[in-house]
Parts: sequence; C-alpha cells; structure tokens
Amino acid sequence: MNVKINNETANLNEGTTVATLAGSRNLPERGIAIAINNEMVPRGEWAVRKICDGDDIVILKAFCGG
Repeated sequence: MNVKINNETANLNEGTTVATLAGSRNLPERGIAIAINNEMVPRGEWAVRKICDGDDIVILKAFCGG
C-alpha cells in the first residue's frame, strides 16, 4: 500500500501498525510524535493503530532550541 511519510511516498505492507513503522525506522522510544491524517496517535495506541492505504503520516522529533 502507498502512503506518504513526511511528504515522501513510501510503500508499506498491509496491516502495518504505527509501532511496526516506528521500529522499522529505528525511531527512539522518547521524543517522537506521530500523526496520521493530521491526527496525533497516542503512544498507547501505536501497537493497535493500523496504517491504511493513502494515509498521510508525519513523524515529529523533539529538539531543543529557541
């Protein structure tokens, strides 16, 4: 299935969850937020929230600065 991740087209397997995506991208356990179709996905839902064909995913990393 085709999705957009941070404005880049990506192909994922059917049934991919947010947790699977985070693991495949080696994202750290802290300092990361993920939104699907402009809706933040709480970390407690990552393991059960499936990604669907056509989803627009944004991965945000916390950073320090001003």
